[in-house]
Amino acid sequence: MDKRILRISLTAALAGFLFGFDTVVISGANQPIKELWGTNWFLGDTLFTFHGIFIMSMALWGTVLGSLFGGIPCNKFGRKKTLLWIGVLYFLSALGSAIANEPYTFSFFRFIGGIGVGASSVAAPIYISEISKASNRGRLTAMYQFNIVFGILIAFISNYVIGLLFTSSSAWRWMLGIEALPALIYTIMVLKIPNSPRWLLLNGNDESKTLNALNTLGLKKDESLNRLAELKNAINTSVSQQKEKLFSGKYNKPLLLAFLLAFFNQLSGINFVLYYAPEILERAGLASGESLFSSISIGVINLVFTFVGIALIDRLGRKQLMYIGSIGYILSLAMVGWCFYSGASSVFLLIFILVFIASHAVGQGAIIWVFISEIFPNRVRAYGQSWGTGTHWVFAALITLITPTFLDSEIGIFKENPWPIFIFFAVMMILQLLFVIFLMPETKGVSLEDLAKKLSSNKSN
Repeated sequence: MDKRILRISLTAALAGFLFGFDTVVISGANQPIKELWGTNWFLGDTLFTFHGIFIMSMALWGTVLGSLFGGIPCNKFGRKKTLLWIGVLYFLSALGSAIANEPYTFSFFRFIGGIGVGASSVAAPIYISEISKASNRGRLTAMYQFNIVFGILIAFISNYVIGLLFTSSSAWRWMLGIEALPALIYTIMVLKIPNSPRWLLLNGNDESKTLNALNTLGLKKDESLNRLAELKNAINTSVSQQKEKLFSGKYNKPLLLAFLLAFFNQLSGINFVLYYAPEILERAGLASGESLFSSISIGVINLVFTFVGIALIDRLGRKQLMYIGSIGYILSLAMVGWCFYSGASSVFLLIFILVFIASHAVGQGAIIWVFISEIFPNRVRAYGQSWGTGTHWVFAALITLITPTFLDSEIGIFKENPWPIFIFFAVMMILQLLFVIFLMPETKGVSLEDLAKKLSSNKSN
């Protein structure tokens, strides 16, 4: 693998580090903010608590907006400029959230950060997939996911360390504000990466700039000329697609695949576990400090098994990893539910939560951003990515909005025991396994242009 392409891909993938850090850092601030502003601030006794709507899920509603509309700046201004402004949004969100003195201002800045998360899940995978080769596209694009889980791990560690260093009344502000530093570093680094050659050709057909971008990626002069000719040919042969819309009917198959993959990603319960890890572990019997420390083990397992997924994604393929992940999901979620139901020891429960995290990291975690960025043709890729990631984040926001209601419920089976939630997720993963068996195609080692022909036609996959 060319070191220059690897370096450029890693720079773009750092948007994933901020994604992971930003979305999970709130888990450490969850309880202190709940104690500071309450669960029903200015809402009274309602089904959806203020804490769920404004504190925990507001960033995710920003993510929904960023993902649904992230394809627009990606197409109009380019993948690089979109990644640059994403860094700015992360920076503003971190500082604003840290200094907010009431929940509405806090929620606004969390919303801003969420827009950055959503837009990054569109721009970064597209950018990386477009600068890489078919033989290493899976590994390079999966670096985005690696950075997500690395950011998650660092967020858990950061929360734990800050919780030890600062008083409980101010610790949460430092937990959130520290993100401004990596956001600033990332923004500066993005200035040095080239534009996507495919985007340059699709938007203005500027061959000289495209050649410069190819040269920056490390290709020699002859290789750059040959690659330019290949890209021009692929774009010219699909010129009839120029005025076609994503929902014209021609792309129903990739639309369905992206929707179902993103839908099942969130119906695994992964964001529920990551967002509420300390609280879930406290319910299992761990003290507050122990639950924050145990949350670090979740980040470590996530990182280790993401390495495994990245190593295997271009060898075994996307579909095989989804088989492994789905089976692991089903077994681990069922056992977590059983542990809560039977009152098993917290250590036993933590083990199965870690198996769940490992299953996600090898399967859905390694696959989702790669697969969605591969299955749409050049001209509609950014909008297709927005469709898939938008689906992902809509369900992530809904789950994060609703679950505090069940966690804080005094009603029946949910009172002090969330076992039905995990059983529900396990059932959904059975449906995911059926999706993988009967609908999901393999995309390993196939060029983006060949995949576009394959999935935009009526031929069997």
